[in-house]
Amino acid sequence: MKVAHDIPPRERVIVALDVPDLAGLTKLLDRLDGRPAFYKVGLELFVGEGERAIEAVRSRGGRVFLDLKLHDIPETVARAVVSAARNDAELLTVHTSGGFAMLSRAADAAAGKVKILGVTVLTSLAEDDLRAEGIEQTIPEMVKARARIAARAGIAGLVCSPLEIEAARAAAPGLLIVVPGIRPAAGAGAAKGDQKRVATAGQAIAAGADYLVVGRPIRDAADPAAAFDEVVREVEAAV
Repeated sequence: MKVAHDIPPRERVIVALDVPDLAGLTKLLDRLDGRPAFYKVGLELFVGEGERAIEAVRSRGGRVFLDLKLHDIPETVARAVVSAARNDAELLTVHTSGGFAMLSRAADAAAGKVKILGVTVLTSLAEDDLRAEGIEQTIPEMVKARARIAARAGIAGLVCSPLEIEAARAAAPGLLIVVPGIRPAAGAGAAKGDQKRVATAGQAIAAGADYLVVGRPIRDAADPAAAFDEVVREVEAAV
């Protein structure tokens, strides 16, 4: 499936800066040697360093995806979105399970300054996990339902595993699709870890992903810059 948005391959690969502090961040950014255009600042780093982490990325010309997965009452989330927009993040995550009112308030609060992405179903979950919560829908069915609500609420995009890209695209064809759970087919970095629904970069792009979020396969590589370049080559081949 052709991707819906015209984005250069290098910009499609968002590197997850999953490190605990500024020292680790500086070391990883040095080892990436300016290759990526886009970086993800997640909970671990943001809780540890706050705005300083964003400033460190932006001081090197990097674009910021702030992955906080906000999930609270609509007023609280709206206020948090306003704060995030002041930090010049381009992308910000909220949980679609927060419901239409929360998503709608987030979209309004973004005011065109930051793109709101709705997390559908975490890549660490499998069908058995849903059953344990009393949820009878399959994961693709849940992704479709949440994607429709997100589109109606006016947010910019969705986050889903590589296995639900087509379901998300079918339910909300105009939204950006951002995909974590990227692993190489074999070799170093191929271990799933705690992510249960994964695919290769090429498979995700071929299925219709706009952006890929890649963490451990790049962060833990012997040469993170070379690992990033390899993912970009795989994306180029699949576009």
